[in-house]
This record gives sequence, C-alpha cells and structure tokens, in this order.
Amino acid sequence: MQIEVRPSLIVKSQGKNSVDLIWLSQLLKDIESGSSLVVASKRSGTSYRGAWGKLNEVEETLGMPLIVRTKGHGSKLTEFGSFLFKFIDEMQAGHLKYGHSYQETLLKEINQIQKAESARWKFLSSSDSIIQKAIREVKGFSLKIAGSGESLERLLNKEAHLAGYHVSDKQSSKAIIQRLSKNDIQIYPVMKRTQGLIVEKGNPLHIRSIEDLLNPKIRFINRQIGSGTRLLLDTLLIQEGIEPLDINGYLQEEFTHSAVANAILAGKADVGVGVKNIALENGLGFIPLKDEIFFIAMHDEMVAQPESSKLIRKIRSLSSDAPGYKAVSLNRQIKEWL
Repeated sequence: MQIEVRPSLIVKSQGKNSVDLIWLSQLLKDIESGSSLVVASKRSGTSYRGAWGKLNEVEETLGMPLIVRTKGHGSKLTEFGSFLFKFIDEMQAGHLKYGHSYQETLLKEINQIQKAESARWKFLSSSDSIIQKAIREVKGFSLKIAGSGESLERLLNKEAHLAGYHVSDKQSSKAIIQRLSKNDIQIYPVMKRTQGLIVEKGNPLHIRSIEDLLNPKIRFINRQIGSGTRLLLDTLLIQEGIEPLDINGYLQEEFTHSAVANAILAGKADVGVGVKNIALENGLGFIPLKDEIFFIAMHDEMVAQPESSKLIRKIRSLSSDAPGYKAVSLNRQIKEWL
C-alpha cells in the first residue's frame, strides 16, 4: 500500500462546484511565462472554454481579477494572479519539506491498528527466539515476553489465552501440570533446549562451571526474578551450596537471553545464563548446564482454534532445525516430566 499526502487549496462559491487552486496555479504560471490561454489550457488538460469558465468562477468567488484580457495582446496576470501562483508554489515547497513525515505517521498508525486488529489472542511467553520467529509466521497472536511464572499466572487469571513456559526439573514440571489441569488448561510440550553459561568468545576467563562464578573478578549478569532461567540458576546454586550474593553481579538483571548476550558483547559482563542458540548466533562461547522442556499451555477454548495447532507445529518445525534445540511432538518422549 502506498499513501501520498498532497496539499490542496479549494475555492467554492455557493451553489457551484469547487475549484482546485493547485490546478489553477499551473495555468497561471504558464500565462505568466508568456503562454496564451489556449496553450496553457491544453497543458492543464482542459478545454479553452473550460479554463475560462473556471477562471471566471474563481474571480467571481474571490472578488479579485486574476487575468487582464487585452484584445490582440493575449492575457496577462494581475498583481493578485501573480501573487496567487507564487503563494501556492511556496505552500507546495513547504509540503515537500514536511509532508513526508505526515505520510510516515499515517502509515505507521495504519500498520499498528491493522496489526492490533489481526491479533485475536494474547500469548505470554518466556523469552525464546524460536517462539518469536513462530509468532511472526503464524497470524492471530500478540506476543508479550514475560517470565515463565508470570506467563502462567496471567493464563490462570484469564489475562492471556496461551502461555509459553520452560522447566528444567521433572518434579517441578509435574507440579505445574497438575495445577494447570485442575483449571481446565491443556499443556503441549513443543521443544527441548539447552541452557548454559554464555561467555566471551574463546572463553578467556576459562569459566567451566557454576563454581567459577564465585571468582570476584568474574562479572555475572543475571535474569529477572520470575523467569525460568533465574529459577534454574537458583536451583543449581542450592544444589552446589553456593550463596547467591557471593556472585559478583547476581543482582544485575536482564529480561531476555538476547539482552544477556548483548551485555557480554558490550563488555558489561563476562558471563550469564542463557540458551545455546543465542550464544552461537552472537559468536559467543557456551558451557552447557542443563536441558529443559518448553511447553505451551492454553485454555480449553483455544484448543479448538486451528491457529493454535499451526503455532505448535511451527514451533516444533523451527526447533528441529536450530542448534541447541530438539523438537518434542509426543508426550511419550518426555513421559517422566508429565
């Protein structure tokens, strides 16, 4: 779709048709440059009689003559006629300077409204590049990135139609599924992914495990409270008997895997926890820690929507081709998590 904003200057007398003075300005300009009214009317795409008619109508409405007709010497512009076409030229020049911004504003607003109207279902999900790619390819969903915990709570409160969450512990997975099932929410496993330590390219600090985060010279970047990745880290710290606040940067938080990678690329941190494919996409190092299962949960009424099935199939398809992921399409593949 193309939109062009054009200036207009209309004069209209009671009971008569309006006349576009933008069109008239070119006629006046041709006469000013020495053309006869016959030639000028042809250039404007109208008949000689039609041009005279519009000129007379404008002059009558404005109460000001535009042309002086001299027999045998053609037509010349009056002082006002000369002023009028110059005024319109300046107005059009101003439009060229600022009109493009109006076109962009209008197009942007149209696109936003169309996008909002086409998004029928709210999807809250933990940060994941596969999820974001799938949403771009399957119409009908508006995606908001949130932690796994927040996504599920919003789903339970019926503030969302679907939720994407991930778990790395089988017992936690069973507890979550039991709670969701009691609220008539269906759960679909879609992919397995690997979480680990994202480090600088070449791993110059020789980070190998969670214990290395206790080195005060190593700057850590954390994920926000409520995210599945933060829960994974805290669980691993408990298992290793590590006090979280002994880690330099434990309280420094980012809200997505990509943001963690960007912090490391920018030299603001040395290490963070994230998924393997984000590390690889950014040319960073990766030390695997644990595999986890990513689930899509939805209310019963969403199960009947064909777009829900399309979304799940798309996520599985994309994850089957991405490093650090493996598609999960059957419950029996992960029965110990259910």
